[in-house]
Order: sequence, then C-alpha cells, then structure tokens
Amino acid sequence: MAGEFLPANGFDTYETQDKVLVGMSGGVDSSVTVRILQQQGFAVTGAVIRFSPAHQAAVDAAKKAAGQLGVECVVLDVQDMFRERVITPFCESYCRGETPNPCVLCNPGVKFAALLTAADRLGIQYIATGHYARVAEDGDGMFRICQPVSAARDQSYMLCRLGQDVLARLVLPLGEFEKDDVREMARELQLDCADAPDSMEICFIPDGDYAGYIEAQGFAGRAGHLIAPDGADLGPHKGVLHYTVGQRKGLGVALGQPVFVREIRENGDIQLAVAGDEYFTGFALRDIATPDGRPLPAGEYLVKVRSAAKPVPCRYDGCGNVAFPEPVRAPAPGQSAVFYRGGFVMGSGFITAPVR
Repeated sequence: MAGEFLPANGFDTYETQDKVLVGMSGGVDSSVTVRILQQQGFAVTGAVIRFSPAHQAAVDAAKKAAGQLGVECVVLDVQDMFRERVITPFCESYCRGETPNPCVLCNPGVKFAALLTAADRLGIQYIATGHYARVAEDGDGMFRICQPVSAARDQSYMLCRLGQDVLARLVLPLGEFEKDDVREMARELQLDCADAPDSMEICFIPDGDYAGYIEAQGFAGRAGHLIAPDGADLGPHKGVLHYTVGQRKGLGVALGQPVFVREIRENGDIQLAVAGDEYFTGFALRDIATPDGRPLPAGEYLVKVRSAAKPVPCRYDGCGNVAFPEPVRAPAPGQSAVFYRGGFVMGSGFITAPVR
C-alpha cells in the first residue's frame, strides 16, 4: 500500500460537517461522545437501536441520556435483521463447537448498516459511536480503523469488518481518550450514567448463560464424549454448546491435574489436554475481509486472536494460512483473527482449524 497514514479529513473541518448521528446506548461512552461532538460544533441527533427485547432497558437509558444532553433520540428497530444476521449465526456456530464473536457480525451487518440508513433518511452525512478506536485515511484515499490512545480499552477488533461505506462517514471521538477521562467528563456533566458499570456480557444474553439462551432459541449442540489427554473415554458430555476451546472450568471431570478443552471435534467428541498443550503454531482462516475490499497481501503482521488478546507477530501466506514464530494459546474456531500493521486494521478472517 502506497503512501503514509494521515489523520482522517472528516473530523477536522467542522464548517462542512454540521450534522452527525450518534449511536447511543444510554451508557457513559456514547453519552460523552454526544457531548464532545456538541462542543466541537456538530448538530447532534441521537439514535438508539432496539436489537432484541433484551435491549429495552438500553432504549430507555438512551432516551434519558439524550434528554439530559438536549438532543433528539430516534429509536431504530432492527429485531428481525438482528435475529437473521446475528442471533441465528451465533447459535448455529456454537452448536458446531465454535466460539463466535457476535459483535464482529453485528457491526457491519446490523448496527452500522442501521445507522447509515437512518442518517440517509434524516439527511445527515456523518455517524458516530462511543467505540475506543480511531479512523484514518491512507495515502490511497482509503479509510481504515486505527487502534486508540487507550490500549486497555482498544475496540478496533470489534470494528474489523467495516468497509469504506461506513469508514468514510464514521467519527470516533473516544479514540483520543482514556476511560477514566471519559468518566470524569460524564461526572462534570452530571450524567446519571457517569459511574454505571461497563457491560461485560453479550448484549442479548445479559445473564451470560449462552447455552441456556441457545437452547431456548430451539437449537441443540451435538452430543459426544469427553476424551482424556491419554485418549481414555470419560463418558458423555452435556453437548458441545456448553464448551469452548481453552475452557478450564465447569468440565465436570477430576483427573488429578488441571485440564482444558483443546479441540471440539466434528463428531461431537471433546478432546481434553493438560497445561502446555493449548499452544498452536498457526491456523487456517475463512471469509477474509479487508477495509478496502482488496485481498489481504501475504506478509508479516501483528494479529489478535480474540478481542482481549495482545497482538502477536505472524506471517500470512496470502491463501488463508497464518503461522506464528512463537506458539499462541488456544486460537478457537469461529473467533476472528484481526491483522494489524502500524496500529491500523489491515484485514480479518474467521479461524477454522488451529495448527499444532
């Protein structure tokens, strides 16, 4: 890729961007995003998305925050789209023994699609969210997600599959701040959400019981047996949707030493392993996407294998295969692998098969 990365030109000429639609959740991050943009001269409209019945509390909280901030807040109902593009693929993936990240699917396929559609309907050019990331333009005029100032809050992983249609219109003010700074701004504004706890669970499964939720949707994971590290059959397990690669707790076996889930096989059997055997030298990928729509070039990158992981060096061969100079712990099928270079998201794909 030619040229150097430059600051995005959509966030520094306020005379030409007087309207912005901000995705709100009622939480501290999106509420402070509204205030920052107001202070920078934008005419802000809020939008809260009702993804599922579990999101009604967020809708109510967003309306309340919008009232405190003096902005209109429109409600976007995308429940049918969310079920089709996020909930069903999530459940199907778990039932195959994978570990999906629904935010990676939701952001391009539902959340930002809904925000762009609403912005077009309202005659608004720009959209914004409270994600901790940045947008930058490269020397070829392409926009890319960039890691934020706050390494501890980095949410670039979740935005890895956004394309130019979104990135060219996206403003991410919180990419320049630490979380403590954002909370302090909320306190100064006397927002009710200033000290609200961060959400740590999947938004449509607030109690964290993935297996119970998936079964309630009418899905059933494959049956099979737990297989000990030495190959012994330990008997039937509860169904593959109750387990994920790398899991250590809740296995229901006592072998005299700690074990974890190393592999969930196609036949439903779950291979356990002892500490030290959870490391792999590479993996294969499917459905590779890049911000500019072009193939991801072969070469050296940093890659994250889960949202909270640190980026580690790797080599991508240009044909869907990744190799590590040092083994990496438990890359799980279904998770996204996100490639970085110079702090910028260069592409991503879904892990299919770890390589020992």
